[in-house]
Amino acid sequence: METVSFTRMDQGTAEEYAFLGGLWDEHHRAHLVDNLFALLRLMQGPTLGYKIDRYRHSLQTATRALRDGADEETVVVALLHDIGDPIAPDNHSEVAAAILRPYVSDDNYWLLKHHGLFQGTYYFDKIGRDRDARERFRDHPCYEKTVRFCERWDQTSFDPDYDTLPLETFEPMVRRIFARTPRGFV
Repeated sequence: METVSFTRMDQGTAEEYAFLGGLWDEHHRAHLVDNLFALLRLMQGPTLGYKIDRYRHSLQTATRALRDGADEETVVVALLHDIGDPIAPDNHSEVAAAILRPYVSDDNYWLLKHHGLFQGTYYFDKIGRDRDARERFRDHPCYEKTVRFCERWDQTSFDPDYDTLPLETFEPMVRRIFARTPRGFV
C-alpha cells in the first residue's frame, strides 16, 4: 500500500490505520529531535535586551544543571524549558511542558509547566505583578524542585561570561530521552 483509499477519516479501515501508524512512527522518530533543536535554534539572534539570546540562555541553563549533578532527564528539561518561546511567548511554559510530556516524568512535566510563574519571584514586582504568585502551589510535591530549578539554573543563566557548553554536549542526552517509548496522552 502506498496510500490509503479514504478521503474522510471515518472511512478508513483498521489495516489503513495500521499502515499510517507505521509511517507516522517512522517519520516521527526520524525527525522529532531535529525538530526540537530547530525550535531551540529559533531563539538564536536578537537578545531582546538581555546580555545573551534565549538559545544561549537555554544552553547555559542546561550547563548549570549538568554541572550541578542533575539527572539526565532534568538536564534535557533545562535545555528545552523555553522552546515554547518562539511560537507561544505568552504561555511558553505550558507549550514546552506539552511537547515534552510524553517523554518526561510527571515531576518534570509539572516543573516545565510552572517554571515561568515560579521565575516571576525574581521580577514580577518590577512589572506590576505578584512576585509571590507561586505560593499558591507551596503544598505541591514539585514546589521545591521547581524553586531550585529557577533559583540555581534558570534565573542565573543570562551571563555572557559563563563557560556555557555547546549543544553537541547535550545532543546524545536529548536523543536518549526522546528514544523512550512515549507515554500516551491525547
